[in-house]
Amino acid sequence: MGSAPRNGRPAHIRLDPPERLTRTIGAWAGQAGRDWLARLPAVVADCLERWELTPERVFGADGTDGTVSMIVLVTTVDGDPAVLKVGMVNRETAQEHAALARWNGHGAVRLLRADPERGAMVLERLRPDVSARSLAEPRALLTAAEVLRRLWVPPGSDHPFTTVAEYTAELAPLLRERGEQPWAADARPLIDKALAVREALLADGPEPVLLHGDYHQGNVLAGGREPWLAIDPKPLVGEPAYDAAWLARDRLDTLLARPSPRDAARRRLSLLSSALVVDPGRLRGWSLFRAVEAGVWSLAVGDQEVGEQLLEFADWL
Repeated sequence: MGSAPRNGRPAHIRLDPPERLTRTIGAWAGQAGRDWLARLPAVVADCLERWELTPERVFGADGTDGTVSMIVLVTTVDGDPAVLKVGMVNRETAQEHAALARWNGHGAVRLLRADPERGAMVLERLRPDVSARSLAEPRALLTAAEVLRRLWVPPGSDHPFTTVAEYTAELAPLLRERGEQPWAADARPLIDKALAVREALLADGPEPVLLHGDYHQGNVLAGGREPWLAIDPKPLVGEPAYDAAWLARDRLDTLLARPSPRDAARRRLSLLSSALVVDPGRLRGWSLFRAVEAGVWSLAVGDQEVGEQLLEFADWL
């Protein structure tokens, strides 16, 4: 499907979903995902028309890494570079626009327009091909940590966000159920530990803040307004250590390649707890829970290598 000219410039680009997006959505969302993909070109075209955007190219259509959303690099009616993002709406993504609005560009990409029901947003243009992962590991970790601290703001009195307690209350029984499967026998001690740690952490804790929810170096992009900004939140409300836990296991392949990966992992947690001013024990606990939950999920869907790596990381803790 093509698009109409905008701002006096012809825009002859195809609005077909990139192959990587098609594979990912089809695998994750089944028939509902395939139905959404069939509607996607028309939704994108309508957003371009309604918001008077000139498309430049579909990000990911040239073989570069994409996301689970359709990303179109565009120019606004005022001639400013921007991004049109259209994603499949689910519980994790439904409040992305609300989090970005709450941050209002403070540490995160700035939201320019939103149509929450269709999962569509216009965002300021960052550098989609330059993430914090392009930096050397120690610098990348501290750069990402510096951006993350800026996101931890009060969520507001009537916020719409799911809490960490609510979200993990749904994960816990699934983790317990998977732990009873024959293929998870070796992981059962870690699963039991992770579930117990979750209960202990939720029994008390610091004042809750707005969390990114899916924070890793790949979700920190180079910008123009600021050197680095966060993208793609799956917002939650809870304690900061929960957010930092995913960053703690980032670039796991690098850790595994170290001569003493267990010691390297522990040094990383110590560095993060200091840089982010979070309790090291709580960071270790949430890192354990999140790594075990993600590792067992990976095993459940047949990703043996990633699952085993995550569980090994959890064992180091």
